[in-house]
Amino acid sequence: MGGALYAHSMSGVSGVRHALEDHLRGSAALARRFGEVFGAGELAEYLALVHDVGKGACAWQDKLKAVEARGGKGRVGIPHKHAGTVLAERYTQLACAAVVFGHHGGLPDLECLRDELHKTRRGGSEAARVEEAIQAVERIVPEIHRPSKIHLPSWLLDLPKLDQRLGFDLLLRMLFSCVVDADYLDTSAHFEGTTVRVREPTVMAALVERFEARRSQYLVGRDPSPIDAVRQSVYKQACAAAAEEPGVYVLQVPTGGAKTMAAGGFALRHAAEHGKRRVIVAVPFISITEQNAAVYRDLLDPEVGSGEPAVVLEHHSAVDLEPEGAVLGSLTEEQRADLRQRARTAKLAAENWDAPFVVTTTVRLFESLFSHRPSQMRRLHNLAGSVVVLDEVQALPDRLLAPILSGLRGLVDHFGVTVLLASATQPSFWELSAWKGLERRAIVDSPAALFDRLRRVTYEWRTSQDVTLESIAREAATYPQVLTVVGTTRDAARFHRHLEAESAEGQVLHLSTRMTGAHRRVVIAEIRELLRRGDPVQVVSTSLIEAGVDVDFPRVYRAWAPPESLQQAAGRCNRDGRLSGLGIVVVFEPADGGSPRSAEYKAAVQAGEQFFGPGLAQPDDLGALHRYYQRRYAYQQGGDADLGLGSEIQDLRRALDFPKVDRAFEMIDNEYSVPVVVVRDESDREQIESAVAQLTDPFRPCGPEVLRGLQQHTASLPKQEAEAALRSGLAVPVTGDLLLWLGAYHDRRGLDPDETESPDAYGVV
Repeated sequence: MGGALYAHSMSGVSGVRHALEDHLRGSAALARRFGEVFGAGELAEYLALVHDVGKGACAWQDKLKAVEARGGKGRVGIPHKHAGTVLAERYTQLACAAVVFGHHGGLPDLECLRDELHKTRRGGSEAARVEEAIQAVERIVPEIHRPSKIHLPSWLLDLPKLDQRLGFDLLLRMLFSCVVDADYLDTSAHFEGTTVRVREPTVMAALVERFEARRSQYLVGRDPSPIDAVRQSVYKQACAAAAEEPGVYVLQVPTGGAKTMAAGGFALRHAAEHGKRRVIVAVPFISITEQNAAVYRDLLDPEVGSGEPAVVLEHHSAVDLEPEGAVLGSLTEEQRADLRQRARTAKLAAENWDAPFVVTTTVRLFESLFSHRPSQMRRLHNLAGSVVVLDEVQALPDRLLAPILSGLRGLVDHFGVTVLLASATQPSFWELSAWKGLERRAIVDSPAALFDRLRRVTYEWRTSQDVTLESIAREAATYPQVLTVVGTTRDAARFHRHLEAESAEGQVLHLSTRMTGAHRRVVIAEIRELLRRGDPVQVVSTSLIEAGVDVDFPRVYRAWAPPESLQQAAGRCNRDGRLSGLGIVVVFEPADGGSPRSAEYKAAVQAGEQFFGPGLAQPDDLGALHRYYQRRYAYQQGGDADLGLGSEIQDLRRALDFPKVDRAFEMIDNEYSVPVVVVRDESDREQIESAVAQLTDPFRPCGPEVLRGLQQHTASLPKQEAEAALRSGLAVPVTGDLLLWLGAYHDRRGLDPDETESPDAYGVV
């Protein structure tokens, strides 16, 4: 075959085709740049160099031109991954060839890879096409052939055999990320008619200066608190610890101890001190993500209109990267243009986290790490040489701790990552086999003494058999400002009814995941405003309010739960230490109350009952908390330290079975709840109906932004109730397990559990 070879059809901007030679070398140069961060630049470069060699085949080139002649609509549809896979196996390793084979469809398992390579060796059309493509491309890119194989990194070969397999799994994931991101960036630049956009490393020392200056302004402008001196001490200790060597750090601070500020100060200083490229903050709940991102944006982003790109990237399923019209309306034209440019930059960075400071969720972080799909794994290489902050780390699911801890250790040991674990209730991870022997660096010198200094509550216990939701509601109703946290959404709705019946004054508010995200945000804002004014407000919530929601009540009731939840609830009581005495946290055990049904929750409750309660330790006793976590994990390991907690996923990782790891690793347990889209406000109907129409139309493809736009309009229902709603016509399926709600929506309780069981109670909206 003579003539030029092309990788992509004509760009609508530049009017030229993408030369295959340019694409292979351009992708290789980018992949090398990415891989050099963790010492595998040569390997990443070669895998990217050969990833599209298969496009050199005559059939592929002819089909590309035919598609272009039809206006560029449709896919070429001829497989092109085998030729590069053959070369990758020849000059690297069999498993490395998986990177090339999966660069579009996802990393395969090794058995599949062997079968596909076998097709290229037994003759036939596939073997002929592979040889033809290699011969065509070697004329223009002769370096696809090498004088010798590329060696694996020496650290991998020095590991014990079992650890070596896990290390290989992680290395392949990072190499795959380098190749996929390089491919995407080079291809996008062609179609956009631009040069490849990779952000230059940010001078972290400059961000430290900006952070400090704005933090000082923030402290001057806020109301002083009696515990500010303690918070300042924590911050100073965090800043001092940042100069120490990279590794795994623990920031154990009581709730209300300014953990967000201290974590940010440590991460930025550590990055500046040790040449880290970015900071990635991961939190378990979107509500905290939004809250923390807002704080960090205020402290780090340049002024609108400065022309500088944004520093903070907020990336999760609910974030809208487009600037809102109301915001734009208050700005000058120059500022609007700057904000729109930032939005475009953020959209690109959201795909690969190419930003100096990323705020995301632990779900997105770890499901990306253990995925096998290109779109999710594209960003992984940007974890290398970073500081990763895991906030509220106690919320990591027990059932996945083995792969999570193993993955984190691999990133720390071999990819230049420093990890900061931030929590008031730090789990005992060092007792688990994945972290045995790993150095634990404490930021706070004496956490127990700090907890004593910041003790702002005292605990009371209600555990007699006559305690019920109604009796506690009757008691809580006598206090003008009070928060009650219960175990289930059903309990929250019933408690709210009792509280409404008993309350004599003020607002009686409800929070649970049966309310849409937008509804919850409105209620949280209302709670904060009522508390700020000193007005009466009585609230019942599920545990969602414990997830970093910054509220301050003088009295809190908490239904029996594991000790970390009891302590988190206590963090909503006398948070700023403004009471003349201690706040009161009443822990009660209602005879008619419910609780989550998962096995790990039951293990946590069972272990907690042995250490905490009347006559036992208080929930903020750190020694008892440490023993509790050991017992809790032991229950789930069945007496064998190498079993349970996700050990089966580790076996799949050792087998390099990437698709099965992906399927097994689910951060969100969908067994018990179903997402439901609700038209709560008529002004939102058109947007919701348009999004649902896109999601239900098989001939109208849509991107993740459509689902993201529905996030604020989504509530949750227990699976059994969702199935009943489908049978009774109160809901209809949209896509996957997502439903559209056709029934009524309570203005305080959302999808009220007692009413969802009674179809006659609803009128279709």
